Amino acid sequence: MALFYLLALFMVILDRATKLLAIHHLRENPDGIVIIHDWLKLMYAENLGIAFGVRLLPPWGLLLLTLFISAGVVWYVWKSQNRTPLFLTAFALILGGGIGNLIDRVMLGYVVDFIWFDLYQGVLFGSYVSLWPIFNVADSCITIGAGMLVFFHDRMFAKP
Repeated sequence: MALFYLLALFMVILDRATKLLAIHHLRENPDGIVIIHDWLKLMYAENLGIAFGVRLLPPWGLLLLTLFISAGVVWYVWKSQNRTPLFLTAFALILGGGIGNLIDRVMLGYVVDFIWFDLYQGVLFGSYVSLWPIFNVADSCITIGAGMLVFFHDRMFAKP
């Protein structure tokens, strides 16, 4: 269980550090910092919603939902007898990412995003289209953890 809590804490610290760097170095730079032309750049954004900026709930609802899910992850891992590194890592990433974004919602009222990754950019049906939203380290943790649950499900939840 120590791996679970330490990895979640590390992800929260990494997320907070990168968001503070984004606030200090990217907020006043509307063009961002280009890493790979037309494909990857660091660019400051404030996200009031959830994934892809979708606003399904008011801010207090998102806060409660994030708290509920984070508490559910801790409860589930604590109650589970599964202590394999793969299982603990997946849920620690999800928890750390959730807490990282929760801290933003509590402190700022929105989530700081700053990684702009685009597989396609251009005009489709007369409108500019970008196929992937701006995201952050916490979002990456949640996505990787959830991906691990899908791809390694049989190994993580195998009956002994």
